[in-house]
Amino acid sequence: MTDLDELVAGGPPKDGIPALDDPLFVAPEAAAGWLAPREPVVALEVNGDARAYPLQILIWHEIVNDRVGGVPVAVTFCPLCYSAVAYARTLDGTTYTFGVSGLLRHADLVMFDRQTETLWQQLNGEAIVGELTGTVLDPLPAQIVSFAQFREAYPEGRVLSRETGHRRDYGRNPYVGYDDIDQRPFLYRGPQDERLPPMEKVVAVSHGGEDKAYPHTLTRARRVVHDTVGGTPIVVFHAPGAVSALDEARIRRSREGGTTGVFEARLGGRVLRFRYEDGRFVDEATGSTWLVTGQAIAGPLEGQRLTPLPHGDFFAFAWFAFKPETAVYRGE
Repeated sequence: MTDLDELVAGGPPKDGIPALDDPLFVAPEAAAGWLAPREPVVALEVNGDARAYPLQILIWHEIVNDRVGGVPVAVTFCPLCYSAVAYARTLDGTTYTFGVSGLLRHADLVMFDRQTETLWQQLNGEAIVGELTGTVLDPLPAQIVSFAQFREAYPEGRVLSRETGHRRDYGRNPYVGYDDIDQRPFLYRGPQDERLPPMEKVVAVSHGGEDKAYPHTLTRARRVVHDTVGGTPIVVFHAPGAVSALDEARIRRSREGGTTGVFEARLGGRVLRFRYEDGRFVDEATGSTWLVTGQAIAGPLEGQRLTPLPHGDFFAFAWFAFKPETAVYRGE
């Protein structure tokens, strides 16, 4: 049961940060007039329907209630944890619509649903207070990628429009300098995990009952990490690409932190191994070339796709707060 003392006011009241319930979308060509190539977007594809949710918009709204590929989804982002997570929002035949409660727990966004007023933890999708307590939303594979990477991977994709019905300074970062490994988490009162600096980003994966964190300092240096999580061979990609949304005052001027992807390494009955070459990934078995989004674009496997796994690029403190039994990958 959630300790109610862990819930703290985040500043704006309930719905003070307005979720988007009727999002509009534009073609990438139209978005290019205001979205820089290296700006970060949350890429989500469901049933062949690919959409990009720019962090320059999500940073002001935190939740987008949408329908992608015919599936009701909630695309969420908590700036204080750098947690971008997409969820299916239908449970037992009921579709829920989510809003921003105005509360935080361990510095992470607490959502509420408008049907039952239950409170939900954004980072792990768990209902923590109310009628649906103990229920967990199903996460969907989503990636933070650069706008340019989204356009290459999904040329027919759509981009969340700035026409939101709200007046916000989209493109401005209200958390200047927060994405800094030497910073301290804001409004965090939870346990301290000494294994990593609190504000180091990790590629966080939960699969097959196992939780694992891959420090960005390691994945950025290696570019490719092969591992096994929950009994499944996986590969972690880390390519140059997206800038941070929480660095400079204008997001487009922020430093580049890169783009990660996590996939099952098994394809067609064999486990592939990869190497990094000039922003692309090459499998050693066939020499095919792959994007960080998991599509083969050249070689014998052209047109094939790796199976994506839900993952996030979270600040370590946030992931450890909700997944304290996480194993940290050290390069073994």
